[in-house]
Amino acid sequence: MPTKSPAILFDIDGTLVDSNYMHVAAWSRALEEVGAPVDSWRVHRAIGMDSKKLRESLLGDRAEELGERASELHSRYYAADAGNLRPFASARELVATVAKHGLQAVLATSAPEDELRLLRSALKIEDDVATVTSAADVGEAKPAPDVVQVALERAGVDAENAVMVGDTVWDVEAATRAGVRCVALRSGGTGGAELSAAGAIAVYDDAADLLAHFDASPLAALRG
Repeated sequence: MPTKSPAILFDIDGTLVDSNYMHVAAWSRALEEVGAPVDSWRVHRAIGMDSKKLRESLLGDRAEELGERASELHSRYYAADAGNLRPFASARELVATVAKHGLQAVLATSAPEDELRLLRSALKIEDDVATVTSAADVGEAKPAPDVVQVALERAGVDAENAVMVGDTVWDVEAATRAGVRCVALRSGGTGGAELSAAGAIAVYDDAADLLAHFDASPLAALRG
């Protein structure tokens, strides 16, 4: 059986698509509506975390009472604003460059299927993507390593032959727990020092910055 090419595991929200602050707005509105308003900066800190953990983080001891309704409202408000989803500058070109160099581009996300459809529609990179994960594939989302492990299985590679690209400390922690090195982008709104402290092996501003330095990046090093 031929050896699979090394893989680049891309988070989507905040990494390839400028969606984190749409999630913040949707969650903030949902929490306000259920009678448990939370300051937006606290919501932002939780974006990218497993949805159950996010609800527990933001709702505390009211999570069981209000969490499901808040999630339903978040999904509704996020979908209503989906026309504003857009890829970051050079995000498509970054994924295309990964594929051009013979590496597998994997969309390693735990987004629900309805949100994933919206994200993929905005990205329009299907021809360059080797495989995809979603919430249906994992028992627990980031910072648990499940989504990274499933992405490795789908790509048919081990952790040493993969690099994760994400934008939150939850991405970095999930990758690290799966034994995968993580390159972090500041485009999701988290500072470089915090991403580095979480374990990122390199930090770039955004997809465009990573693309501009692709040949010297940990992604290119996987070409062998």
